[in-house]
Amino acid sequence: MDKKNAWEKYPQGAKRNKVYKFAEEYRQFISACKTERECTGALYEKAIEAGYKDLDKLIEKKASVKAGDKIIANNMGKGLALFVVGKKSMEKGMNILGAHIDSPRLDLKQVPLYEDTEMAMLDTHYYGGVKKYQWVTLPLALHGVICKKDGTTVTVNIGDKPEDPVFGVSDLLIHLSGDQMEKKAAKVIEGESLDLLIGSIPAPEEEDEKKAVKDRVKANILTILSEEYGVEEDDFLSAEIEVVPAGEARDYGLDRSMIMGYGHDDRVCAYPSFMAMLEMKKPEYTSVCLLVDKEEIGSVGASGMESRFFENCVAEVMNLAGEYSELAVRRALKNSKVLSSDVSAAFDPNYPSVMEKRNAAYFGKGLVFNKYTGSRGKAGSNDANAEYMAKLRRIMDDADVSFQTAELGKVDQGGGGTIAYILANYDMNVIDSGVAVLNMHAPWEIISKVDLYEAFLGYVAFLKEA
Repeated sequence: MDKKNAWEKYPQGAKRNKVYKFAEEYRQFISACKTERECTGALYEKAIEAGYKDLDKLIEKKASVKAGDKIIANNMGKGLALFVVGKKSMEKGMNILGAHIDSPRLDLKQVPLYEDTEMAMLDTHYYGGVKKYQWVTLPLALHGVICKKDGTTVTVNIGDKPEDPVFGVSDLLIHLSGDQMEKKAAKVIEGESLDLLIGSIPAPEEEDEKKAVKDRVKANILTILSEEYGVEEDDFLSAEIEVVPAGEARDYGLDRSMIMGYGHDDRVCAYPSFMAMLEMKKPEYTSVCLLVDKEEIGSVGASGMESRFFENCVAEVMNLAGEYSELAVRRALKNSKVLSSDVSAAFDPNYPSVMEKRNAAYFGKGLVFNKYTGSRGKAGSNDANAEYMAKLRRIMDDADVSFQTAELGKVDQGGGGTIAYILANYDMNVIDSGVAVLNMHAPWEIISKVDLYEAFLGYVAFLKEA
């Protein structure tokens, strides 16, 4: 079934400018927000400006809510749940958009700083599924927080401003890499070799031999940290600092039809999901946008989808609406419909052998629906019901949204998963839907601007469905 290229819906002029404008706002967002904390902070602030009320404050005031009210809940600064209360009772179900805002990266270990041959280094542990060899010889930045014993928090953001220094993981020069080049790709760069070089100037030599410092380059780095940030070496024990590619997302291609940036997986779905919520005024069914952490490592932990955060938020909102009972909450969850908004692998003409062309996602074909994900026999998949897929086809066609269907590569080639199966555990109708991505999980990923815009339109149409 040959789908038309979505760009053909937007001829030059005002229509195409809408696509470009939305894409430019997204490009700025992922350039500024490279961690789950930064995404949460920026979107929370934008939601408050748009009239959302903090759930904790509403609970504290014992407020009541009604149709059209906008509510936001913050999960430890690493995730959000947004609600626009609908005209119908929440027990009748919700229309939910779920996406994740964490991305593959390197994390600093808890005891990261050391010196070797008069070079100061930071030890890292990679997060999520990465090809380790892709992370060498790149300009990298440090983003995160250092929490001190006195209760204060120091925000770290070094490497993305033009005047900032950058950091990096070195690689072996080609002239001496004979043995290295014989290794398998998984072993060319070992995980324990992904250490950051951050300095090489020794601290001044102490005149008193009794006060002589052994690792003077490390000592100099600690002096800089103390003077500029007020932190000591022990403060790394309670820090969360992420190593991410330095630099802004960029327009990609002579026609500027694409965006290359860090973190498209899954912020390219999270951003249009959030923006779709801002379009909701007083929907028939309560609209929800759920942005979670930890998907890249299995959705575990208190900020991941496996936690009770969302379930608890639903119970609290229903209580404020005067609808709470344990059974009513269970019915609200069971009767809900979900788009688990996560990215799909785009067909790459450089690597056609891993895809089956009739069931692959393509740039320019719009929002992607994955009826199932998983791997090798659909293991670990939420396999959506045909009846639900039929309903979504109608919604998208009625709203003139370009969409396509796909699966993640050829059978037995590989696979992956999303948060879909976790939401489906509540007995909901759930399907994966998102944007096609090239270079998925690489430091710099690529998406199509028109696919991003079609995802936004598709999410709006889904939330408005009565």
